Formats: sequence, structure tokens, C-alpha cells
Amino acid sequence: MWLPMIAVVAKALPRNAAVAEQLELLSDILELEGEAAYRLLAYRRAAALVREQSGLVAELALEGKAKDLPGIGKTIEGKIVEIVNESEIRALTKHKALVPPDVVKFTQLPGLGPKTARKIWQELGVTTLTDLKAAAKAERLRLLPGIGAKLEERRRKETFRDLDIIATATEPGELTEYFTKLRWVEKVAARGESKATVVSNDGLRFDLRVVPSGLYGNLLQHFTGSKHHNVALREDAVRRGLSISENGVKDVESGEVFKTGSEQEVYEFLGYQYIPPELRENLGELEAARNGELPALVELGDLRGDLHAHSSWSSDGKNTIEEMAAVAKSRGYSYLAVTDHSHYLREGRLEAQDREIEALNERLGRFRLLKGIEVNIRADGTLDVDDETLARRDWVVASLHTAFDKNPTERVVAAMENPHVDCIGHLTARKINRRGPADIDLGRVFETALATNTFLEI
Repeated sequence: MWLPMIAVVAKALPRNAAVAEQLELLSDILELEGEAAYRLLAYRRAAALVREQSGLVAELALEGKAKDLPGIGKTIEGKIVEIVNESEIRALTKHKALVPPDVVKFTQLPGLGPKTARKIWQELGVTTLTDLKAAAKAERLRLLPGIGAKLEERRRKETFRDLDIIATATEPGELTEYFTKLRWVEKVAARGESKATVVSNDGLRFDLRVVPSGLYGNLLQHFTGSKHHNVALREDAVRRGLSISENGVKDVESGEVFKTGSEQEVYEFLGYQYIPPELRENLGELEAARNGELPALVELGDLRGDLHAHSSWSSDGKNTIEEMAAVAKSRGYSYLAVTDHSHYLREGRLEAQDREIEALNERLGRFRLLKGIEVNIRADGTLDVDDETLARRDWVVASLHTAFDKNPTERVVAAMENPHVDCIGHLTARKINRRGPADIDLGRVFETALATNTFLEI
């Protein structure tokens, strides 16, 4: 008897990262809907555990063994089986239909978590990325209570509301007690032997964690983040049989745990060039560090001078030119451009300032003070100082200070086309948490800057 051959193709099991992503997404969507915290925490803990496993958790789930792992119960094991059989958790499919797709994407943006995304969605009615961009530009986000980027200061983010402090001490209890009694502490939210949380008199939240010196490097790396950087770091470690947590790097096979007081040694142990905090955003830095190809960042020691500085000749300057020169020289600078506002240098004051600078230069040795000025770009694109005066300056900065909504691109371009303008100051005129950026066509400005050899202040 002849029987037809039937080909059976085994379905590929999902990788741990894919399973974890679905558990995390379900948790984020449930938080957007206002679900109880304990359920969210269960999914997130399970996702973190799944990422750290060297073997396929999906295979364990099919065998009924995933629930033996700490943090994964029968319910979550069942959801993992759903991923294998149906490609997606049923609850995830259901809840995705209840939340606008772009609102889910809000949670993936730097500085926006599910709680913030929920406020933006439900209190402002913003449901698309386009509308979110418009709301941010119009500064509507500031209308929401509690909105503020919770970004670590070590990564040099523009703002932060909560700050984690990692410290070591021989007597942790004494340090936490001292910390809670600092004069600027308005409220002590929590305090234990090695942990304390306080709220400052200006509303900032500070979390102190005192750890053994031999674990300091591991925790410093963990709390610095970013979340996306740490997730990618852990996933790469899992592929090599390692499990990373704030408590060390564990070799899954041997059970040995690498702990260190040095953050640099954490990256070295994992086979990476040390990654500065500013680069930890999962934007290709891990691959570059693996290959020893990270870019060299500009350090304070690389600076040779300052080309935009206000002295007490301007209302927003606090120190005399002599005091500023002394500090600049002590920092190893070779020069300092004094660029006070033009409207404070009228009626002979500019000439008087020049005489002061000349007298100081005679006493400053090789260090040089440059005769600069910051001029205003008027609403019609002209400058508020005549060309003859500008031609005599060592350095000219032109900036928008008023009428930011009146043809800002045209005005900046016109200023750059003036042969005496060396630099455009604070291009978009933004003030963090106070004033949004002007609507500048950056592409056109960059092209004009190249054509006219004009610097742009960053």
C-alpha cells in the first residue's frame, strides 16, 4: 500500500525577549487603563525573569515547568502558552483594542512612562504622536500636575524630578539619619537602615540607597539606566549565559556572581569598552563599545575658552569682567569673549567697557579677553547695532530675544548674511520649563551657516 508523505514543520518557539516584550506591553497597557499596581508588578517581574533565563521559557511553559520559576505562576505560564499557540496573549489583544495605538507608543518615548501617558491621554485628550508633538510645542503638558521627566542627572538630561543617590558607608544607619535631617528636606517619605526617601523644599524627590562598597559599581550602573540600555545589556548577557541585576552579574552555569565597586569593571567584565552615562540610550552604543569604537566625548578639560558670557555690565550678569577673567584663567582657558547685551552698552558705555578690557589684558599675560557683543535680531531681521561698530568687535553674537513668532527663520538667516556676525546665540530661544522653542527651519539655517561660515551656539 502506498501512503502519501506528510511533511510536519515544527513551529519555532518565541525567544525570551519576545515573550518579555508582550508581558511588559500588557503591563503598560493595563497601567494606562488604571489597573491595580500588584498585577502590573507581577507581569513586570515575570518579564525581567524571562529575559534573564538562558533557556527558552516558552519551552518550559509548554512542558508545564515555567511556573516552577520564581515569579511565574500558573496564570502567567498560561499566557506564555498563548504566545506560542496564538502568537499573542489574548488579554493583550483585547486591551490593545481599548487604547489608541499611539498612546501605547507614548510609553516608549524617553521620559514618558505609562502613568504620564495616561494623564496626557485622559486629561488632555491627546491620542496621536502628532498631537503629542503639538501639545509639547504649545507647552500644554505643563498644565498636568506631576509631569516632569524622571531622568538621571548622570546622563545629562535636561530635567529630572526624582534623583537616585547611591552611596557607601561603614554605618549606613547614621548616613540615612543625617540625610533625612538636611536643612532643605521638607518631608521624609520613608526611612530604613540603608534606604531613605525625602522630598526637598522645592518639590524634588531624592532616594538614597546605601550599599556595600563591593557592590557599588553594579548598583550605580543599574540605577543610571537608561531602561532601554539596561534591557539591551541584559539580553546580550543572556545570550552568553549571564544574568545581570543590581546585585551583580551571575554566571548561570556555575552560579558565580561578579560584584564590584567599579562601574568601569562591570562593562569590562561584560566585554565592553566603558560606556559614559550620556551614551546609554540603546542607540547603537553597545555594538560600538563591543568593537571599541565609541566616540570620544567633549570633556571640561577640552575647553579652551568661552565665546558667550555676560558680566555685570548687563542686568543678567553677576560678576565683574576681572572676576570672570580670573575664574576663566584658573580653569585653564586661553580666552574669554565678553559679550554683554548691546542695549546696555549705549551712550558711551561700549567704549568704557573696551578701555576696561584693554587695561585688564595688560595684566593677564597670555590669557586674552576678547571685545565681544551680543546684538538683538529685530522683528524685521535687522540688527540693533550699526555695521561700523560691529566691524570693530573681536566677536559678534546675534540672537533672537523678542517676537519669536514673527518669521524667526528669515530673521536668523538675515543675521547670518551680515558679514560682521560670527555666531547665532541660543538659536531657538527656548528656556527649559519656561518657554518653548521658536519654529525654526533648522535645515535652512544649517545650510546658511555653512555658506556664510557662521557658528551656531549649542
